[in-house]
Amino acid sequence: MDRRTDTVRRFYERAPFPGYPPRDSLVTFRARAGRNEFLRRLDRAIAGDARILDVGCGTGQLPLYLARADRLVVGADLTHASLALAAAAARRFDLSVQFVETDLRAAGLQRECFDVVLSCGVLHHTPDPRAAFASIATLAKPGGVIVLGVYNAFARIPLRMRRIIGRASRFRFIPGDPVLRDRRAEPARREAWLRDQYLHPEEHRHTVAEVQRWFAENDVEYLRTFPAVTLDDASVDLFSPAGDNWIAEGWLAQLQWMWTLGREGGLFFTIGRRRLVTRADS
Repeated sequence: MDRRTDTVRRFYERAPFPGYPPRDSLVTFRARAGRNEFLRRLDRAIAGDARILDVGCGTGQLPLYLARADRLVVGADLTHASLALAAAAARRFDLSVQFVETDLRAAGLQRECFDVVLSCGVLHHTPDPRAAFASIATLAKPGGVIVLGVYNAFARIPLRMRRIIGRASRFRFIPGDPVLRDRRAEPARREAWLRDQYLHPEEHRHTVAEVQRWFAENDVEYLRTFPAVTLDDASVDLFSPAGDNWIAEGWLAQLQWMWTLGREGGLFFTIGRRRLVTRADS
């Protein structure tokens, strides 16, 4: 593990992210997660018998939410403290999820094994997000789906402005952050959000076009983004191709994300499908 990656690991050992509210139960956990439109649509899009891998699962919220029907769900992360919270929550909720401690750039997982590979809010904290994506793309089987969530370069601008104000006040005053406001009664989770969003030692920001290039370089067919960057119906299957991929429309959508996604962390999702025949096979 290189120095920068180890710095990130130690950062999350101190404050695992995002953590769980006190007295959280399976009912309250699913109700809270179910209010997220992206999670609801992701759950509907994934088959009931799928093999799912969440790379950089943190404290395990996404693997636990998707652990239903006959799915085999694996959560992988490099931080032991985060995985300990994830495993404890799985036991408390009586859910079957396998957790693995590993570095995503050299993951101890079988290649071309998973129907769905997720990496949400992770690669932008790696020293080289482009290379990190190349590593995780091979974990999806040919025809498998990859869901990548990273910070958007435009949607992140409002938080970066709040960070400047926060630094001036030594983070005693951060205006306009709805998550910090909602977590006033949960000091541990409020601290975890503050550290993750405002004090992280490694952060990168990306555009839709940049992520699309990563997909093309690794034989992954681009399907769509969430939120959509086109005017196609937002209610369609999350794993279906977008109606078009007009570049100008995409840039306009990303500018709009400053007022929508920018209210929180500026995270957007890009969905693709690994090609059945890759360059290495042809």
